[in-house]
Amino acid sequence: MNKTKIVCTIGPATSSEEALRELHAVGMDMARLNGSHADLDWHRGVIARLRKVLPTTPILMDIPGRKIRTVQLKHEPSFREGETIILTTDQSHDGTQKVPVNYANLHRDLAAGNTVLADDGTLKFTVEKVEGQDIHLRAEGDGTLRSRKGINVPFVNLQTAPVTDRDRSMLAFCVENGVDYVGISFVESGAHVEEIKKVIGGASPRVVAKVENRGGLAHVDEIARVSDALMIDRGDLSVETSIEDVVLNQKRVIEVARSHAKPVIVATEMLHTMIEQRFPTKAEVSDITNAVLDGCAATMLSGETAVGSYWRECVALMRSVVDKADAFQHPVAETAAKLEQRSQLPDAVEDAVALLCRQLPISKIVTISVSGFAAERISSRRPRQEIICASNDPRTVRATNLLHGTRGVFVDIPFSKTTTDHIPACLKALFDQKEILPEDLIIVIAVGYPKSGNRMNLIQTHVVSDLADTLGWVG
Repeated sequence: MNKTKIVCTIGPATSSEEALRELHAVGMDMARLNGSHADLDWHRGVIARLRKVLPTTPILMDIPGRKIRTVQLKHEPSFREGETIILTTDQSHDGTQKVPVNYANLHRDLAAGNTVLADDGTLKFTVEKVEGQDIHLRAEGDGTLRSRKGINVPFVNLQTAPVTDRDRSMLAFCVENGVDYVGISFVESGAHVEEIKKVIGGASPRVVAKVENRGGLAHVDEIARVSDALMIDRGDLSVETSIEDVVLNQKRVIEVARSHAKPVIVATEMLHTMIEQRFPTKAEVSDITNAVLDGCAATMLSGETAVGSYWRECVALMRSVVDKADAFQHPVAETAAKLEQRSQLPDAVEDAVALLCRQLPISKIVTISVSGFAAERISSRRPRQEIICASNDPRTVRATNLLHGTRGVFVDIPFSKTTTDHIPACLKALFDQKEILPEDLIIVIAVGYPKSGNRMNLIQTHVVSDLADTLGWVG
């Protein structure tokens, strides 16, 4: 069972059933779709193939959100330093003379002298003038502006709506197609996350808030409190803040997220070299290792697996690197995590589990949960032991497979709201599936009498062989 998880972006190189199976075989734990690329029919087909060949693998879909991009261009203009290039909010152009962007009010928000960056900051421009819907830019270096590349305007307050009409359409698509997580770009407040959840209108898909600008950093605590997970998008973050601060900001966001028991995905250029080369740089390997040691739940591959020439080797290498880092890392079961509060019942249960893991030869931790809440809390403490989240909700089974050191397992058992009678039945189902073995000493965490409103208030320890003998299970 993988401790730190690997998120792979699915693209033209990896969208076939055969490629999806191979991605999983070499180390993928979560599949990511980028809603800014391809059309919904393409994404629908990939989701169907994922569900067919990898039914318990969670799917994350990034929706465009507030991210500004160039549109699909018929002509991708190249330029030299000092030359003028024109961005426009007029969608009738194709890049031959002017380059359209997807944000209709960009010309209203910019003025002469503003800095505009593109393609993760690799292209830099200065606004010369704004005429109607056209923004005249002076190139500060040579380059080519390509289709669907990100546009950043640091230090400019954009008047973008928190939830656009396109977002609503794509969120409806995610709900309809059973996506497990949605990634929201440029989240700057807890209220933004809550508005997204209101549009979703249910427990699934869960929300991954992408922290990628100054507003997100300033309000990361409230964002972590209401989100289901966080992503550190280091591409936009390095452009919107400064490249020198990226690693320090990464460490801070991970620390805050873990204080709220929320998983964090670290993304962008983790093995960028391997898009075109078979081997990574030492700096890339060091980057992955340090992200794991910082406490991330998952590391993510983007172009490396979407369009890369060496996607198999890339995932296999990342799997090896994160596994070695996990083996080196001191378990948090032995050094208590710094949680925001220690006065709530779930906090006390976490402390008790950590103590039991130190004093007993526990082999597995079993959480029995409809929502996965207990698995989230225990995972944040980074115990050495494998965490099994037993749930009768397939969405929870998939979603908890993102959590560090956690594996979701489906049990076809009705959960009682007034008694704990379902707990032995769940454990027997795990025993029958060989998820727990006679030689295991397990901790069981559940809710005693769920109708009381409590979450995670029951702890049991069992030698599985004794439990099997007592309850008459046949191995």
